[in-house]
Amino acid sequence: MSILDASLRKTWDSLRARKQVQNDFLDEVRLKGLRGIRSLRVAFDYPVSVIAGANGCGKSTVLFACAAAYAPAGRSARTYTPAALFPGFSDGGQGAFVDEAGGTGLEFYYLAAGVRYSMVWKKGRSWSRGFMGRKGVRQPERELYLRTLANLTNPSEVRGILQLGRGIFEAEEITSDLLLFARRILPQKYRGVSLIRGRSRDLLFAGLEHRDAVRYSEFHMSAGERAILRMSKDISGLRRALILIDEVEAGLHPWTQQQLMLELQRIALRNDLQVVVTTHSPVVLDSVPPEGRIFLERDAATLDVTRAPAYRDIFQKALYGQSADRLSILCEDEVAEGVILGVLDVLNYRNGTRHDDFVVGRDTGSDEFKGHIHAFGKFGKLADFVFVLDGDAAGAAPALIEAAGQYGHKLEPLFLPGGSSPEAWIWSAVGDRPEDYAREYGLSGSDLRARLASIEQTFAGDATTRPQDVPKAMVRALADELTRAVPEIARIAGRLETEAARGEMAAFSVGLTEQIDAWRQAGAR
Repeated sequence: MSILDASLRKTWDSLRARKQVQNDFLDEVRLKGLRGIRSLRVAFDYPVSVIAGANGCGKSTVLFACAAAYAPAGRSARTYTPAALFPGFSDGGQGAFVDEAGGTGLEFYYLAAGVRYSMVWKKGRSWSRGFMGRKGVRQPERELYLRTLANLTNPSEVRGILQLGRGIFEAEEITSDLLLFARRILPQKYRGVSLIRGRSRDLLFAGLEHRDAVRYSEFHMSAGERAILRMSKDISGLRRALILIDEVEAGLHPWTQQQLMLELQRIALRNDLQVVVTTHSPVVLDSVPPEGRIFLERDAATLDVTRAPAYRDIFQKALYGQSADRLSILCEDEVAEGVILGVLDVLNYRNGTRHDDFVVGRDTGSDEFKGHIHAFGKFGKLADFVFVLDGDAAGAAPALIEAAGQYGHKLEPLFLPGGSSPEAWIWSAVGDRPEDYAREYGLSGSDLRARLASIEQTFAGDATTRPQDVPKAMVRALADELTRAVPEIARIAGRLETEAARGEMAAFSVGLTEQIDAWRQAGAR
């Protein structure tokens, strides 16, 4: 683990603890009838949230909606109303060109000054604000910073800025505390940074610590340097504020993106900030913990936008370019993953593949697989996936095959051995060949048989455990007896049964081998 990665993880733990005592926090926003979003709920579970998804899935819309949650302290209240953030076009009554809206609304649930609030903006002929029936409530105030891509326009394209030098302007030196953020990210060493202001525009001038006393304006800065300096100046002095940044990675090198996200989380920790950013960058996504990652997707058929349910690392890697030249294997839980890894232990030796050639993902129910197929199909990723379900989910096959067919892909889902849970199959396999398993566990055959019998007797009269859960409980009990983790028990079973090529495991390993071979051949073309 690099120093930067270690610093990120340390900051994650600190921010998780800080969230428990924060007095100002936007917990949730709900959008209805806005920019093609019929109904969308987005909850924020970590002080620094990253919203990701394909173009047109609503990332910026959610970000702008967040800006309407508060009355921004020290600014015109109209600046961040829905009317200003989501203006509608009308053609003067002709009716041919009008931004349509029906049942449009924004709901917010948050903690403000330690008090729970809920607020709604509704759009009729105009926008109106309410507080879910509560009387005498005012919209909470909070410092707000919103940076959109429009804020990053290159100053050389804004001819009005050139007039600053021909008129009256004020100059001020930016204090070192407002530059600390930038100095930790940018490689340049600044002697000082100044801001000159005209009536409606301003311009940064930077001075480098250089023997030639180099000094230059934003006209001569890279897009990344300018973005970081501006961001540092604007947010370093804010306290308990809401920071909203659209496409935070714009103009930044991947290493700089990671460093920026570390500094954003550090300043969020120091200054009690809440930060929400949008991105297309896998580096930015990896820079926050899983609970800080929000994936949006728009259904191709209905155009509805939803928060993708329980996305896991395997989805992020597939859709954000981190699983190139690797086959992704998706299964239901950690026990299934253990079985698959055991099978791969054998197949890799036979076929000349390595574990690095595969990404195994889990923690998804069988009823979610159809949605996952649609998600990967839209991005042309189905050929890089193997879908493995538990043995009791075989009835789901027709629906999955049909879903994949919509994207021109012939899907062949695989099912783990046994007609029920993986644990039931593992328990049966161990009981059928106790001598073979005893050697793996460091026991004698008689000792293992005695332990299996004792566990079975314990659960024989257990009326509190559902029958379908008994095998799971017995495998957990066996793992406890052996002081091993359940996934380790599952991996041993997967390996031994594949080596023995017995029964349904023989068919499963053949099916997996065929799909691996097809993937390798496609990659060789």
